Amino acid sequence: MINIENLTKIYGTATVLDIPKMEIPAGESFGLVGNNGAGKTTMFRCLLDLIRPNSGIVLSRGENVAKHEAWKAYTGSYLDDGFLIDFLTPEEYFSFIADIYGLTGGDIAAFFDDFAEFFNNEILGKKKLIRDFSSGNRQRIGIAGALMPIPEILILDEPFNSLDPTTQIRLKTMLRKLKEEKGVTMLISSHDLNHVTEVCERIVILHEGRAVQDIKTNSDTLKILEEYFAV
Repeated sequence: MINIENLTKIYGTATVLDIPKMEIPAGESFGLVGNNGAGKTTMFRCLLDLIRPNSGIVLSRGENVAKHEAWKAYTGSYLDDGFLIDFLTPEEYFSFIADIYGLTGGDIAAFFDDFAEFFNNEILGKKKLIRDFSSGNRQRIGIAGALMPIPEILILDEPFNSLDPTTQIRLKTMLRKLKEEKGVTMLISSHDLNHVTEVCERIVILHEGRAVQDIKTNSDTLKILEEYFAV
């Protein structure tokens, strides 16, 4: 589904990303972990063609994301507040996303029903602009917007940040359901090792822009990750 080949990103004299080869098959739940500055967000921004690498390519379904647009129609993503249009209400924002993906009024109504528990009566009908919501509720809005079209590929950067414990559990349940029932290919970064091991079947550790470990998740994975980062 996604192939990375000889991907590098350099700022000044610092190489912040250096991935010779990486493949993420269709339907895989892929986790990315690493300390601050490890290159996680840079990698995701290259995958979404938000920044251009100094060398190498990212292929989605075999097409270079920097030279084609088709991948955008089946990819959902949320990296940070910059993805939001914060002068809109949540309803206006979701309507905007629906227009982009060609969703109908019925699709929007079904989406609101499906996400009622996730929104917990704190998002819709509040007559507030997105910028006036708390950081946790902005995070909910952004994640929901990424999930709205039920994409084939979902990319989330630190999705559990700012969410309360109940919403974190609901999000993990939603992500597992999307993988199991829809076969969504998920790429998720997180500083929380517990969350990422619960959601992802494969986890890559980035260190100074390089993939230093590639682990298939099992009962020992959390211990392995904790031992690595305890050094």
